[in-house]
Amino acid sequence: MKPPFEQIVTEHGDTVLRVCRVVLGAHDAEDAWSETFLTAMRAYPDLPETANVQAWLVTIAHRKAVDIVRAAERNPLPVRQLPDEPAGDGVAGADDSGLWATVGALPDKQRRAVAYHYVAGLPYAEIARILGGTTEAARRAAADGVKSLRKAYLGATSKGDTR
Repeated sequence: MKPPFEQIVTEHGDTVLRVCRVVLGAHDAEDAWSETFLTAMRAYPDLPETANVQAWLVTIAHRKAVDIVRAAERNPLPVRQLPDEPAGDGVAGADDSGLWATVGALPDKQRRAVAYHYVAGLPYAEIARILGGTTEAARRAAADGVKSLRKAYLGATSKGDTR
């Protein structure tokens, strides 16, 4: 028997929010989180009991993130100057916005692969299914993203470090 939907939100809500923040940034993350769980709530009765609930939720969050990015690309910015970014990009426990800015600068597929694997803990097979492509391509995108993060972030914070 499947647990009540409220339990699903409690168990996986934080992970889905972290994924949304990494993929979209703090500004749109809560909207994506809300849309994810509204959609999930409607579909939950039809979800097989053997389904990987976390992967299912991250898949929904991925689709909501794509929708938000597409909508934002169609809308003009109504302000002359962008406001300052919040410290840590709104990620709980992050006090270094430099890391999150570096993550945000990764190519889209690398950023998503890093978020889905290292933030949500999904296996590469699930990431491949979400992003489209092979398991090896998902693994490569995550590895390339982490390599870029190490090079850009660690190189900038530890001058002379020979890691």
